[in-house]
Amino acid sequence: MFMVFASLSMPQASLSRLIADTSKAGGVVVFRGFPGGSTKAFAEGLKRVVTDEGQEAHIAIDPRLFRAFKVEAAPTFVAAGREYELCDGLDCTSATPDHDRLTGNVTVEYALESFAGGKGPGAGIARVALTQLAKAP
Repeated sequence: MFMVFASLSMPQASLSRLIADTSKAGGVVVFRGFPGGSTKAFAEGLKRVVTDEGQEAHIAIDPRLFRAFKVEAAPTFVAAGREYELCDGLDCTSATPDHDRLTGNVTVEYALESFAGGKGPGAGIARVALTQLAKAP
């Protein structure tokens, strides 16, 4: 599984590109939660960064993933080597699968190329995602 942890506080142009490219690659952009607990603020924030109505946007809101992968900064790119199940409780922490991880203001393509070239646990997932990204219009 390819995931990118993001925040609406990121620059709009960067976040817009991140969502578009991650979705094209077959990954998902994960947010920790709603800013200030407001679903309306979250929806308005997304409207600003997902500007193409025909654009496919793979987005999830899951604080458990942030806890499981100990994500403290956005963007953080993760390519997990295998499927796994998250615990059901809101305060629990799941054991994370082997994965590759990169944090910083880089492109989706750069992160995937780094994972694929590093031959770590997420290399296979990264190669598949790179192929999907390259095929996308």
